[in-house]
Amino acid sequence: MRKITNHVEELFKDIPDSEEKQTIQQEILQNLEEKVYDLMEHGKEEEDAINKAIVEFGHIDEIKNELGVRTPDENSWQKKKKEKTKIDLGFSICGSALIIGLMLFINMYYSPDTIWFVYPTFAVLWWPLAMFYRWLKWK
Repeated sequence: MRKITNHVEELFKDIPDSEEKQTIQQEILQNLEEKVYDLMEHGKEEEDAINKAIVEFGHIDEIKNELGVRTPDENSWQKKKKEKTKIDLGFSICGSALIIGLMLFINMYYSPDTIWFVYPTFAVLWWPLAMFYRWLKWK
């Protein structure tokens, strides 16, 4: 069960020592050990039971928030998402311009008497329009 103890200690390593931390850490350790014993009673090998208990337990982000430890900032995630949508918008504008330019070239080269490139242009313009509204959502 040393693996479980090490895992729990690793989860709580960035939380300052306090009585509350010790209590929660001990409860989690007991719960994980009970889960391992339960899985072993149902036929699992000890190593498999330990790994399954750890995986099923998951993360302790909510516990860290309760203890006042800052997890990765929500604003930094939003900034990254906003920056990504800005890049997506720029890519869609450039890509649309290239596609429309290609359609214009093909139209003028092969059938200059009939202007048909405007029809695919309307379809292609939905791409940057969709990216623009996605970008507005994160603005």
